[in-house]
Amino acid sequence: MTEIDSPYIGSPRILVFGVHPGPPPFRIVEIDGQVVGEARAVTDVLEAAAAFGITVHDLDDPAVVRWVGGDKFTWAAR
Repeated sequence: MTEIDSPYIGSPRILVFGVHPGPPPFRIVEIDGQVVGEARAVTDVLEAAAAFGITVHDLDDPAVVRWVGGDKFTWAAR
């Protein structure tokens, strides 16, 4: 059985969507399929995760956090 065939591979609990322009720019954060708020910095993502009982040890682990439209360093509109 390969990873692609595995029934245990799922999506990460945390999704951070692309940057929305605004004063200041922000990113929408979704946890467990529910929009939980806006993040203006990576610390906002960590605080949202903690509020849902999620401890994030590695922000680059795609099994934990999926960054859409940029990575953890992308906080300005392109």
